Amino acid sequence: MPEGDTVFLAGKRLHDALAGATLTRGELRHPRLVEHDLAGRTVLEVVSVGKHLFTRFDDATSLHSHFRMDGTWHLYRPGRPWRGGGDHQIRAILEVPDRVAVGYRLHDLDLLPTAHEDTWVGHLGPDLLGDDWGPDAAAEIERRLRADPARELGAALLDQRVACGVGNLYKAEICFLIGVSPWTTVGDLSDRQVHDAVAWARKLLERNAWRPEQSTTGDLGGNAQHWVFERGGRGCRRCRDVVRTAGQDDGSPDREDRIAYFCPTCQPGPHPPLERRRGRRPQQQSGRQARY
Repeated sequence: MPEGDTVFLAGKRLHDALAGATLTRGELRHPRLVEHDLAGRTVLEVVSVGKHLFTRFDDATSLHSHFRMDGTWHLYRPGRPWRGGGDHQIRAILEVPDRVAVGYRLHDLDLLPTAHEDTWVGHLGPDLLGDDWGPDAAAEIERRLRADPARELGAALLDQRVACGVGNLYKAEICFLIGVSPWTTVGDLSDRQVHDAVAWARKLLERNAWRPEQSTTGDLGGNAQHWVFERGGRGCRRCRDVVRTAGQDDGSPDREDRIAYFCPTCQPGPHPPLERRRGRRPQQQSGRQARY
């Protein structure tokens, strides 16, 4: 599932392309919405809330979309070929005089009164990229994290009811940056670690919100963008131990375990049993002991 910054960037690009223009074509090909024709409506704005997008129209209605695992919006100039997938995967077409927005594989698509958008997002925690971000929002996320001290940090970070915007990439990187295993329970974290987890969540999403590349290390090179995410079996960029992977239950009843990436040396704490690996003992980070 895409991270919140991916959805944020998609929303900004759609807003820049559509806002203030009247739709010359507005097709919805979702089975529940095929009878609706949006042509003639003016787009007021496109906004993101966590991983949700709302395209708001001048008749006080909103088109809600959610990417899930494989959904996406593509923008094209009129007359240019569409390359986001097959015709059978198109769920929405929003065309204005100089741009065409095509939504592919949008499994969650709904047309609703703008005043009722909370039916989709009212249960969510503070938006890490929200316009109203500030100390109160950060404190509320910390409160929601601490509300279930027995919960594993990795699962709590993925819960959009705690804070909306973090996906599996940032979950892995946040746990690495605060130096704990993803299986560490929230109750075992210090106040500083809880504070830092929230601060890093905001900082990483904000850092990458205006570009397609997602770097947590400050390096945009293809093999150096992340500390541990998708580095399973390779050396930790900090201590050279081997980055390990294991499934972690995020608490969702309809989803398989998510892959957790972690360095057992840099991230002490509970984790599934590790295979013994031959070779020299990994270099220890100064001042930090590994717990297996």
